[in-house]
Amino acid sequence: MHRKTPLKIIGSNAERTRLHNRKVVLGHLRSHGKLGRAELARLTGLSTQAMSNIIAELESEALILAGERQTKGRGLPAVQYTLNPAGAVALGVEVRPNAILCALVNFLGDTLYTKRIHIESSAPAVVLPAVKTACDEALSSIGKNAPPVLGAGIVMPGPFGRVGLTGAGKAELVGWDDKDPQALFEDVLQVPVRVENDATAAAIAEQTTGSATDLQSFCFVYFGTGLGLGVISNGEILRGAFGNAGELGHVVVERGGRLCSCGNRGCLETYTSRMAAREFLQKRGKSAENQKDLSDLLAVNDPDLEKWICEAADPLAQAIGTLENLFDPEAVILGGAMPPELLERLIAKLNLIDATVSVRADRTLPRVVRGASGWMTAALGAAALIIHDTYIPSISKVA
Repeated sequence: MHRKTPLKIIGSNAERTRLHNRKVVLGHLRSHGKLGRAELARLTGLSTQAMSNIIAELESEALILAGERQTKGRGLPAVQYTLNPAGAVALGVEVRPNAILCALVNFLGDTLYTKRIHIESSAPAVVLPAVKTACDEALSSIGKNAPPVLGAGIVMPGPFGRVGLTGAGKAELVGWDDKDPQALFEDVLQVPVRVENDATAAAIAEQTTGSATDLQSFCFVYFGTGLGLGVISNGEILRGAFGNAGELGHVVVERGGRLCSCGNRGCLETYTSRMAAREFLQKRGKSAENQKDLSDLLAVNDPDLEKWICEAADPLAQAIGTLENLFDPEAVILGGAMPPELLERLIAKLNLIDATVSVRADRTLPRVVRGASGWMTAALGAAALIIHDTYIPSISKVA
């Protein structure tokens, strides 16, 4: 993974912040690529002795590598340190109502392994052992001498907990309302676990390796089974009070419109989502169970798929205008489990409203762009979150 904006986090010499200081050093190496000991001490504000101790510790754990020496002025050339891609790995898992997507990434965030597994039910009794098997297979793919596992990011569609949207139908997981997913997955996997909303994780993946690598504020519209939203504002993830920010699919775009499984009428998800496309095409005798089905229909310019795209574009454009006025993003990105060429066609059909804060004379980016992380976006984002937590210290815990 490559960070475009240099870090501005300063270290502390207090012993109680040793873990914080490690993260600061790793973060600067991630940002700059390679640095000498003196440069690291200057950037972090740490003493030479403190830096020497951290470097020795990170080298002993194989998280960093000593490379060539670089001459800068007089004296002995300085050893340049870099992150070790093989120093650790992280797991990323997306749980969908009918599938589990598993990814394994190295310490730089490079993808080592991906796999999709079909499941008959999304109940915990089915999901937990399936995730365990998927993660075991991912780790076995890199051989017996696998590096340490930093943790597992688990992403699931919201909402989390019993809320007014509980029972929202095909896009929701069954039997998780009263469960603590983090505790359940940690018990099964025996590694640290971070649970995140699928759309938020997808946004992180897009910022890591996709269309948002140069963006600090953007909205990511995630086509999973339903429709979700990940919001990054000034580099920070917007989660909401209970982790349920971003239920874009259940924003009403037509009062009294189509009945949604959540009980409301006119939800965006009933017009613009994979479920909406599948139901529209099934009524016309055509299969749209997966991305290949949609790609095949698109390749032959299927008229019914074209009708759905035209129908889906207007409510989506309305929702995008609302997102722009709410969050003032640099861009709105569409991605997830939709064929890239279909997303391109959908974007081309958008009739965006002009009365939003995103219509500016100094705009250099398109208002809406296609994501580049592909169908594994959320799973890769889950793993990226684990790597991110290793690099970036939580300042609030250091005071």
